[in-house]
Amino acid sequence: MNWLLIGIIAVIIYALVAGYIKYAHLWEDHVTFYGPILALKTEKVGFFDYFRRQARFWRGYGTFGAILVIVISVLMTALLLLGVYSSMMNPPSPVGIYEPQNILAIPGVNDFIPITFAVIIGFFVTLVVHESGHAILCRVEDIRVKSTGILFAVIPIGAFVEPDEEEVENAPRYSKIRMYGAGITNNIVVALVCFAAIVFLMGMATPSSTPMIKGVYEDYPAGLAGISPDSVIYAVDGVRVESVTDVSDILQATSPGDTLTVTTLKDGVHSDSILILKEWPRELSNKSSGFMGVVYYSPESTEYVFNNLMKSPLGPLLLLYVPIDTVINDDSLNLGILAFDVSYMDIWEVPFTGFWGVIQVLFWTFWFNLAVGTFNALPFIPLDGGYIMKEGVTGFFEKRGRSDLAPAVVSIISSLMVAVILLLLIIPYIFG
Repeated sequence: MNWLLIGIIAVIIYALVAGYIKYAHLWEDHVTFYGPILALKTEKVGFFDYFRRQARFWRGYGTFGAILVIVISVLMTALLLLGVYSSMMNPPSPVGIYEPQNILAIPGVNDFIPITFAVIIGFFVTLVVHESGHAILCRVEDIRVKSTGILFAVIPIGAFVEPDEEEVENAPRYSKIRMYGAGITNNIVVALVCFAAIVFLMGMATPSSTPMIKGVYEDYPAGLAGISPDSVIYAVDGVRVESVTDVSDILQATSPGDTLTVTTLKDGVHSDSILILKEWPRELSNKSSGFMGVVYYSPESTEYVFNNLMKSPLGPLLLLYVPIDTVINDDSLNLGILAFDVSYMDIWEVPFTGFWGVIQVLFWTFWFNLAVGTFNALPFIPLDGGYIMKEGVTGFFEKRGRSDLAPAVVSIISSLMVAVILLLLIIPYIFG
């Protein structure tokens, strides 16, 4: 599928439709534009009032969330400072995650985030969940919500809630802190729910031992015979094989120099290849049998790595690395199956049709919610964590009769955090 062509067509269609709406002045009460971005909004936001019935619960939720945001803010700040220190001690090369297009988590622009159905769903849900948190706490704290809506630029790229700014400014400090933290709290809660769902569903999938080739060694029999990765070994010398063990048992009886006919299956096509076996490389084994020169996919490895991640308290954070590992390190963790359509999906036994599609939707919803939630907790304006920091700093100085110092301290903290992030981005280009 030519995604570039599809993207170009989508942009043209969007430009024509958006241009017609704008210049024909259609639906002006519900559509507005910010440059090329179309905002679809509504002022019918009474449904957020429903949550005022459970005001005690939501205030408790908001208070817990505010504490959670502060903890995440401190941890993320510490990780960023540690990252700057590590980069200074051992500057990375300006490639991969340090390339300019990979700074922002924008699908289709970031090398590690493709434009797929699962990615778009996860991205959109994250934005709606985040803004809904702000809207709910606004109403619970008696702050009027003027409008809410969705931002489009070919695809949905954001959601927004427009509270009454004057009422926000005049609201009690703790009400504002709960409101600012609610979006992040929603993101973290949804991420953890998706994470739990992934763990549950992966427990229902069973790895098989189908002999699917992940890679071939250069200048060894399989590569020389033209066998390509992602092929399944169907038969050896006419003998049907169904597992890696079946292939190994046949090879065990061979010697270097022997000739085998290997039948492979790829994309529904069977192919026969004649291989002249070689000796095993000494760094791999001291076996005396013949060596084809292939590496198999190992679903058991996926299961093993995944289960070990789940045992770690940092498991959810470590899963954020899966898309990067899949693209940069050729899926060395064998966890790319959680995020991408990979060939070895077919060698798993799954409980229902569309299983991996569900897993991918859950994964990207988890990924975006955790990434957006943790990033937004950073203590610099205009992030939510920055506004919480501002309220905390202002309250601290007001109690001491020096409220005049608060704006300067807030500005210094925000500037330092921005400097830390910029350092992480530019160190590879200066010293890498």
